[in-house]
Amino acid sequence: MHLHAALITALTVLVLGLAVYLVGAARSKHGIPAPAITGNPDFERAFRAHQNTVEQVVMFLPALWLAAVYGNEQIANYLGYAWIVGRLVYLFGYIREAGKRSMGFMIGAVAMVGLLILGMQGIIKAMMT
Repeated sequence: MHLHAALITALTVLVLGLAVYLVGAARSKHGIPAPAITGNPDFERAFRAHQNTVEQVVMFLPALWLAAVYGNEQIANYLGYAWIVGRLVYLFGYIREAGKRSMGFMIGAVAMVGLLILGMQGIIKAMMT
């Protein structure tokens, strides 16, 4: 029934919402009027953390669902939750200091690659039967 994949998808939407909120709060705090995207390093880090998260979600969600449907659903769930944790570590780390985003990025990247491999293996296996 893929309930965990659905929950992970909902949590991903909440992570995106949090990133939007953090950008808005930084914009307000540092007096950066829309549509400007530069002007204060603290705001710029929040903006980039949000944009990078949006870019990652575009790849993450299809990989999650392909792995859950065609691969091993339990492993896909673990990797999906790991991606959420990694993305939160990335988001808050990047906002604090650009150099603090690496651990979160690595957690998310490993989870994403794992999901993609799991999904591709499942798809190929299904095509061969």
